[in-house]
Amino acid sequence: MTTDIQNYLNDFDQLQTNDWFAKNRQSALNLFKETGFPNTRQENWKYTDVRPIARKSFSNINDQKTTVSPDNVNAIRFTDLDCIELVFINGIYSVEHSRINELPMNVVVENLADALATDNKLLEKHLSQYADNKISPFTALNTAFIQHGTYINVPDNVVIERPINLLFLSKENPSPFATHPRNLIIMGNHAQTTIIESYIGLDEANYFTNAVTEISLSENAILKHYKIQQESQRAYHIGNLNVMQNKDSKLESHSIALGGSLVRNDIHGQLADEGAEIIMNGLYMTNDKQHVDNHTRVDHLKPHTFSTENYRGVLNGNSRAVFNGKVVVHPQAQKIEAHQNNANLLLSDDAEIDTKPELEIYADDVKCSHGATVGQLDQDMLFYLRSRAIDEETARSLLTYAFADEVISKITLPEIKQRLEYLVVGQLPDAALIREFTNE
Repeated sequence: MTTDIQNYLNDFDQLQTNDWFAKNRQSALNLFKETGFPNTRQENWKYTDVRPIARKSFSNINDQKTTVSPDNVNAIRFTDLDCIELVFINGIYSVEHSRINELPMNVVVENLADALATDNKLLEKHLSQYADNKISPFTALNTAFIQHGTYINVPDNVVIERPINLLFLSKENPSPFATHPRNLIIMGNHAQTTIIESYIGLDEANYFTNAVTEISLSENAILKHYKIQQESQRAYHIGNLNVMQNKDSKLESHSIALGGSLVRNDIHGQLADEGAEIIMNGLYMTNDKQHVDNHTRVDHLKPHTFSTENYRGVLNGNSRAVFNGKVVVHPQAQKIEAHQNNANLLLSDDAEIDTKPELEIYADDVKCSHGATVGQLDQDMLFYLRSRAIDEETARSLLTYAFADEVISKITLPEIKQRLEYLVVGQLPDAALIREFTNE
C-alpha cells in the first residue's frame, strides 16, 4: 500500500453510510487499495501521468454546505432553456438551486443519495452493473464514495420533452477537495429524453472531480447525452461514461472538454442487441500546460449494430492531448458498421497529440473504417482570407473556429449550440471580431 491512497482510506472510515450499498462500497475500496492509482507503465495510461492527482491530499468528506448566490448560478445555467435541473455544489445536492417540477407521470429524477435510501430493488439491479470497478481504479474509488449524484428512471413509452440538466459546480474551499458524482440513468422501452452533464469551476479552485455515469437503454430507447467540461484551470477531472444498449436503442453522445489542468474522459458503449446504434462526437480545446485524454471503446456484440465517432482537438501553448478510440467487433457481430475519425489542429510548435484509433475485428462481414490526422492551419485558406483584407491573426481564428464547428454543428439543441459557440470563440484571439464574422 502506498501513501498516495492513505488519505482516501482514512476518509472512507469517516463515511456515515448504513444503506444496502455498504458492502459494495467496501468491496470497491478494497479493490482500489489493492491496485492503487494507475501509472504510465500500464498501456491504457501510457500517455497520461496521474501523479499530480495521486500525490495531492484531497478531502473526500464534505459535511459543510457551500453557499453560492443565485446570481452566480444563473450566470452559468442555461437561463433560456426550459429544463429540469439538479444542481450540486462541491459535490453536495442543492435543493435551493435545483428545479424539479412538472415531471411526467412515474418519471423519477432525484438525488442518488435519496434513491439509495428508498429504491433498493431497482438500484440493486442497475447500480454498479455497467461501470466495471476492475477496469479503472478511479471507477472503484467513485463506487467506494458513492453518495450524491443523479438517479433518473424514464418508464416505457415516456418521452420527456424538456432536457434534464445536471449542473455540478465547484468553488474554492479552504483546502483542496474531491467529489465523486455518480449518475444512474435507466431508460425503458421506447423512452426518450435529453440529458446534459455540466461540470463548471466558478473560480480558480483547486479540486478533483471523479465522475461516473451509468446508462441502461432498453429496446428502442433514444437518449441524447451532452457532457460539457469547464473545470477550473487548477482542477483535475476524471470522467467515465458506461452505456448498455439493447435492441434498436440509440445513444447520441457529445463530449466537450474546455477546462481543467489534467482531464481524462472514458466512454464505453456496449451494443448488446441487434439494431443498437451509438454516435459519438467530441471536441477538446487545450492551452498553456493543459492535458486532456479521451479514451473510447465500443463493443459490437451482436449483428446489425452501428457506431460512428468523430473527435476533434485544437491544441495551443505547451498543451498535450491524447485520443485512443477502440472498436471491438465480436465474432457473432456480422453485418455491423463502425466508423471512427480523429482530427487534430496544432496551433503551436510546442503542442503535442498522441492519437491511436484501433479496430479489433473478429467477424468477416463488416464495414469498418478508422483514421487520424494531425496538422496545422491550411496556408492556402490563410492566403485566401488575407487576400480579402482580413488580418492574419483574425484569419487564423476564423479557420480554427471553422475546424471546431464541425463538431458543434452536429448539436441540435440550440441553447447548447449557442453556448458552445460562444465559449469556443472566447478562447480565440480577437474574440469580439470573430463573433462579428460568425453572426453575419
